[in-house]
Amino acid sequence: MDETPAKAPAPAPAPGPAPVPVSADRLRFALPPLHESIAEERAHRKQRLAGALRVFAGLGYEEGVSGHITARDPEFDDCFWVNPFGEPFATMTAGRLVLVNEEGQVVEGTQRVNQAAFAVHAEVHRARPGVVAVAHTHSVYGRALAALGEFIEPITQEACAFYEDHALYDAYTGVNVNPAEGRGIALALGVGKGIILRNHGLLTVGDSVDAAAWWFIAMERCAQVQLAARAAGKPVPIAHRDAVATREQLGGDLVAWISYQPLWRRVSDAEPELMS
Repeated sequence: MDETPAKAPAPAPAPGPAPVPVSADRLRFALPPLHESIAEERAHRKQRLAGALRVFAGLGYEEGVSGHITARDPEFDDCFWVNPFGEPFATMTAGRLVLVNEEGQVVEGTQRVNQAAFAVHAEVHRARPGVVAVAHTHSVYGRALAALGEFIEPITQEACAFYEDHALYDAYTGVNVNPAEGRGIALALGVGKGIILRNHGLLTVGDSVDAAAWWFIAMERCAQVQLAARAAGKPVPIAHRDAVATREQLGGDLVAWISYQPLWRRVSDAEPELMS
């Protein structure tokens, strides 16, 4: 019987180029700027603060005269810039911000400041020297979750950024203008990125205005999703190990800064007068 000769194996394909690691440079996203002078850094923080207030206005976080974002001055670290009392978020500019010391005294600017802006924010800034900005407004879903006195649960990828990294201040004593109450909130916050103030709302912190603003936006959205999921059924939590791993990937202030940049570019491009 004739034997069919075996076929020679097909030649192996030529090796292609080695994969190139993905880097921030290849992704083309900006990193937080380095400043050559204190004056330049101060101007940058004030512009970002005015922009964040306008972003909050666009998202519907403004509630009458309530709410404020503070940014620590880069030179006088016991003072912070804040929106003046009663001024609309939507028309805020860097030049209209006021500088307030830890005692609530206006040291630069002519307008008054919301008493709660220093009663709480000053204590958080004092307790956390590495915090540049603190954000607090009376947002709708944040208040709804605060009324329940509950934490953000790890039921979505975004919520994992807050897993074991936020706190609940489980008390309500009225409109807060008492420094002792502010110290209690700062103590409850600890090293976390945010805190739920029972029957009041949300407060977040960051090592930049951008990070603090993004954490507030993210926390508000997590509250919204949590309330919606619970209304629809029984949410399925993410396991502890996976929630921790996700937080380590998404929970840093640099990630928050990067995530916020599209919002900053949109408001700064559309409303450049905020810089003045």
